[in-house]
Amino acid sequence: MVDGAVKPGSRVLVTGPTGFVGQAVWHALDMAGYTVQPGGRHAVGEIHRGTDWSDVLRGCDAVVHLAARVHAVSRGPQKGGDPFREVNVHGTASLAQQAVEARIRRFVLMSSVKVLGEAGENLSPDALPAPYGAYAVSKAEAEAAVRDIAGNRMAAVILRPPLIYGPGARANFERLMRLVAKGWPLPLGAVENRRSLIAVANLADAVRYSLTCRPGTYHPRDARNLSTPDLIRLIAAGMNRTARLLPVPPTLLRGLGRITGAYPAVNRLTNSFTTDGTMDGWTPPVAAEKAIAEAAEAFLKQSRL
Repeated sequence: MVDGAVKPGSRVLVTGPTGFVGQAVWHALDMAGYTVQPGGRHAVGEIHRGTDWSDVLRGCDAVVHLAARVHAVSRGPQKGGDPFREVNVHGTASLAQQAVEARIRRFVLMSSVKVLGEAGENLSPDALPAPYGAYAVSKAEAEAAVRDIAGNRMAAVILRPPLIYGPGARANFERLMRLVAKGWPLPLGAVENRRSLIAVANLADAVRYSLTCRPGTYHPRDARNLSTPDLIRLIAAGMNRTARLLPVPPTLLRGLGRITGAYPAVNRLTNSFTTDGTMDGWTPPVAAEKAIAEAAEAFLKQSRL
């Protein structure tokens, strides 16, 4: 396998540079001495199998592919088809192929731990994929496409982060912070699970590290796995609030989830899902406690509660 290490001073194409993760990655690479070539919509338009990346690839030594379809909203050429596969599979494969042709030395793909399913403990990169849902399936297929296209011609690094949080985080983490901020009692006090998470600052640093580490698939995460109650307590502490946790048995919560249709969300909050975070010598620079507190403080400042 080619090594393709890309050291500071090199030019790196970053797709999705203005997103939640993209901004943090841009900052981390810039601080490490890399020159970032942004590859957002303003430069290449919508991502699909026909996207022309030649202009933004010119002069680059590596690609960090962050852009992906997370929500099923069809736009542009993929309208009428499967937007996840068009963007995440065909769009990624097209970029990887053009990167090989442009003699790019290293390709870093941001995937997701969801390619391994929704539960499990200490899952290694060698675990069998078990994606659930269109997004996870498309990410598993994108990984396979990158490995196949890169072959022995371009070093490939695949990162599978767990839930990503930090100032400005959306989706499930934002909803949890909102509930804590409003002081709602949460029936999660009896949950005894463990989940891997990663602060966006730690993920950005892992991307920086991925430009020089051994090619392969990795599961970057925070140094500490947390239970759902511990996560809620840390969020509450960051907001200078008291966590209100009710000790409801998880089996009862899951039963209610099946009745109400909220089972997937309940399952994520009560099940364990942890990964092997070993990454060729990398260690996360920010402690989870500090990162969660910063995210909670930022949420309070930005929200209108």
